[in-house]
Amino acid sequence: MNKKNTALVLLFGACQSVWAADQAVELETLTVNGNEEQPSGVLLDTPIKTGSRLGLTARETPASVSVADRAVIEARGAKDTQDVINAMTGINASANPGYGGFVTYRGFTQNQITQLFNGINLGYSSAARPVDAWVMDRVELIGGPSTFLYGAGAVGGSINYISKLASREQQVLEGRLRYGSFDESEVAFGVNQALGGSDANHFMRLDFSRGHSNGYIDRNDRDTDSLAFSLLSDLTPDLSHTLAVEYLEDSEDSPYWGSPILKPTGRSMEIDEDRRFENYNVADGRYEQRVRWLRSILDYRLSDTTSLQNTIYHYNAQRDYRNLEQYAYTANNRLVERSASLLQRHDQNVLGNRLELSHEHALFGLNSQWAGGFDISRMRQTLHPRSGGGYDSVDPDHFDPGSFDDIPGMAAGLQKQRRHEVKTQALFVENRLQLSERLALLSGLRYDYLDMEVTNYGTVSATSPAFFERSWEPLSGRLGLVYDLSSSANLYLQYSTSADLPAGALASATYSNVGLFDLSKGEQWEVGSKFDFLDGRGSATVALYQIVRRDFAVRDSSNPNLMVQAGQQTSRGIELAGKLQVTERLQAEANYAYVDAQYDEFNEAVGGVSVSREGNNPINVPASVANLWLTYSLSNALQVGTDARYVASVYADNANTLKAPSYTLYGLFARYRIDEHTALTARLRNLTDEVYAKQAYGTQYYMGAPRSFDVSLDLRF
Repeated sequence: MNKKNTALVLLFGACQSVWAADQAVELETLTVNGNEEQPSGVLLDTPIKTGSRLGLTARETPASVSVADRAVIEARGAKDTQDVINAMTGINASANPGYGGFVTYRGFTQNQITQLFNGINLGYSSAARPVDAWVMDRVELIGGPSTFLYGAGAVGGSINYISKLASREQQVLEGRLRYGSFDESEVAFGVNQALGGSDANHFMRLDFSRGHSNGYIDRNDRDTDSLAFSLLSDLTPDLSHTLAVEYLEDSEDSPYWGSPILKPTGRSMEIDEDRRFENYNVADGRYEQRVRWLRSILDYRLSDTTSLQNTIYHYNAQRDYRNLEQYAYTANNRLVERSASLLQRHDQNVLGNRLELSHEHALFGLNSQWAGGFDISRMRQTLHPRSGGGYDSVDPDHFDPGSFDDIPGMAAGLQKQRRHEVKTQALFVENRLQLSERLALLSGLRYDYLDMEVTNYGTVSATSPAFFERSWEPLSGRLGLVYDLSSSANLYLQYSTSADLPAGALASATYSNVGLFDLSKGEQWEVGSKFDFLDGRGSATVALYQIVRRDFAVRDSSNPNLMVQAGQQTSRGIELAGKLQVTERLQAEANYAYVDAQYDEFNEAVGGVSVSREGNNPINVPASVANLWLTYSLSNALQVGTDARYVASVYADNANTLKAPSYTLYGLFARYRIDEHTALTARLRNLTDEVYAKQAYGTQYYMGAPRSFDVSLDLRF
């Protein structure tokens, strides 16, 4: 039996078992006393924002959805948003400085996964650098095409990072102190305060965090600062306004870009473990990012069945790079050749307004929920790249890293190359129609008008004109059915479509990427189930899917110097997630994802010749990703736990000749609640000191963190 048939049997067998148990078998009831329910990422009955605009729960949504709320983020010791999403079903993410928001999910990577901030699409994966987890309220993930919700992109899925906002709680004060290996430290606090007495109409929230680390790679220091302020004002009983301001700063000295692999390069990539922590970047290498967010959110309840929300948003960011980025051993592995110097600045800003109207009424005597509205935005980005080729060869055992300004041509400073302006106008609508007591139909449709203008300040050529303009009008949608097998189990089926850029992103795309091409199209079929079992002691989800992405840019088979729109990729997979209260004191939670991702059509230019990569796997896409957590309560005050993460091997090139090995990471933690306000947590990460590649590209191996230990003190009043 093949994997697909096995998964189908598993899906329907599980659903039939749960249905039968609900209908015919009375299970022994276990009462859990003395301990609060442990935080879990399997939240079936909590309203989510990312799977729909209708305020549906995960159980009501015909799609695979993962949620990490504040309790889960804290329980798993997530330091930043990358830690959060790596615990979600099927996600594998890393933060190489050049690919700051690199994510792989359902066989797709980078801009094919939309990363949102409070539902706002910035259209550029480099804008999704990890953010300190302290300022996050929750992170949500929806699998598969979701262009119908958030605009062009999202063939593989969408991740939504949702910030903390002021709430109507009278007073909350919380803080954290953390210190660990590599002098890694965090100081953070948050306060939510009513401005006035018990009948206050205004509430404010302030959050701040500061992080520092000397880095697990030599000469790689990092500092982060996050500041978020929001003010909630109840202007009338039906009208409220929230003002939210956020500032994020991230800086790295001599960023780590990866370790060169040993030669000769066999199929399995290997590094010299004696030089495991060596940094081949220049001494004054640098990465910096400064981000400012402003949102004005107006909520108006027109009636018991109708509400309106309007959000004005502005994003401004400056990202600076100054690095020597590529390293390769000579044939005898005695010297390291350094190359690819890059001086770069991104000046990006986004200004937009989104209006959403929700309404509930009866349609043909059936309960019906509607959500619709429009979104208009303008994104501008200016790029200032200056680059160079080969630089020098150094002895890896003892060398002077040198200065960036010593690299020929780099001391001349920034040079403005291109300016991108993208205007988006979108209309969207969703509906949920309750066809019967057990069956609901969900539908969604979105129309976008995208207008792109690119001004070239550099050398003008046929493939880099002084100015070009393109426009696209994608239409995308979703149809889904949810059928309740019982009060605790359902089945769902959905079909969804997407539209995304054939290559690159609009914020940085060149004429050769998009100048002559239409948008790439994608479609997905997904079937799944969400259910509780053992009288609610356990919950689980299962999803089977197939995604086909067509017409992305590939090399012309007859002229490898030209790009044509002809590629196709198919991804088929299964995702499983579940939690179980095994005993009164022991909780288990796990997720697993398997994907078979292959190119159906893809030609690559190799030495001036077009080579077919049909049947090959995309770069950095693991076939399997799994996570496991076990938490045991020794008493009401003391918890201990362990976790494990498995990531399958990945290819580092389109030819599938270089492979980074699979890896498994283990962790341990102990948490002691000193009193109702204070908790002390000790955590050991990468227990076995595994040497592993979080990302592999070309002949470089971007190594993950070694074994580390940290202790944190958390307070909440």
